[in-house]
Amino acid sequence: MKVGIPKWGERVSPVFDVARCLLVVDVEDGAEIARQEHSVQEEGLVRRATRVSDLGVRVLICGAISMPLEQMLTSAGVQVIPHTCGLVEAVLQAFVSGTLAQQQRFLMPGCCGRRGYGRGGGGRRGRGWAGGNR
Repeated sequence: MKVGIPKWGERVSPVFDVARCLLVVDVEDGAEIARQEHSVQEEGLVRRATRVSDLGVRVLICGAISMPLEQMLTSAGVQVIPHTCGLVEAVLQAFVSGTLAQQQRFLMPGCCGRRGYGRGGGGRRGRGWAGGNR
């Protein structure tokens, strides 16, 4: 499975919509097989979503992301794990070990949860929001 993490220096980029670098890591059986950095400087949400999909990313771990871009990625078969912050290597290790959802230190400040990941939604749309039901 290919996992994408937008980078800003050594940290997860705070806003995926304007990120310029995407680390793509091949993960199999709980181990990293390969990695490569890619430019994601496409203008427009459709082109950005297409680029991520074309790179074969199946899971995108990111900070903030606009709802339209998240929906485009999800429609393309990419699982989005938003509201994530921290050092890229630590976030990647937590994901690979299956502990990302349980570690609050990777949750962006001011966010109450990760939509569609771990405990069944909860994200930025407020209490009771799960997968679009408001």
